[in-house]
Amino acid sequence: MPIDPARRRWLHGVVHCTALIGLVAVGAQAWAQLPTPALAHAASGGNAPRNTVLVVGDSLSAEYGLKRGSGWVALMERKLVSEKIDVRVVNASVSGDTTAGGLSRLPALLAQHRPTHVILELGGNDGLRGLPLRGSLNNLQKMAQAAKAVGAKVLVVGVQIPPNYGRHYNDELAAMFVTVAKDEGAALVPFLMAGVPDSQYQADRIHVAEVGHPTLLSNVWPTLKPLLR
Repeated sequence: MPIDPARRRWLHGVVHCTALIGLVAVGAQAWAQLPTPALAHAASGGNAPRNTVLVVGDSLSAEYGLKRGSGWVALMERKLVSEKIDVRVVNASVSGDTTAGGLSRLPALLAQHRPTHVILELGGNDGLRGLPLRGSLNNLQKMAQAAKAVGAKVLVVGVQIPPNYGRHYNDELAAMFVTVAKDEGAALVPFLMAGVPDSQYQADRIHVAEVGHPTLLSNVWPTLKPLLR
């Protein structure tokens, strides 16, 4: 799968993967966004929402380096309210998380929140660490299967990484998200950061700055909204 043109210069400018890994993993757990049911509760008139969207992701969804309430998941929650779509959003994303970490956390999250929809935004840290992607694919498949087993619809959100492990590895990572979505009958957003210019990244050149998060939402929303209807 070709790399998004808007990110090509950035990808080839990154040299040291170990530095990237350290930046991604900084503050793991500390930046995990807590569930914020207040907006959805208000949108539903105080009644229990019909639907619950559970987001299981990493730092890209956990508001790493951002003020709380400014990331794409929080923007999605506000958009749901503005469009009067009866949905509760639970953001269970954790900075530095991998597909293995997400798989280990998912059963408890499913039991606690009983989601009708699950967004899986994991795999970037697997790639940055050079993990064997066969195992990552298997983890994502198991997560999708677990979500479907409780009746939830699944949306897989893909990412891209710097080319430190070569083009073949990057192509394999990009194809992984497509394979999971196809095999599990899930919806797919191929690349979360599509269209985000270099100027809208944080100083670490990995995480999107606040100004770029509306673009992340615009990449997810057209695929998510039909699932909610």
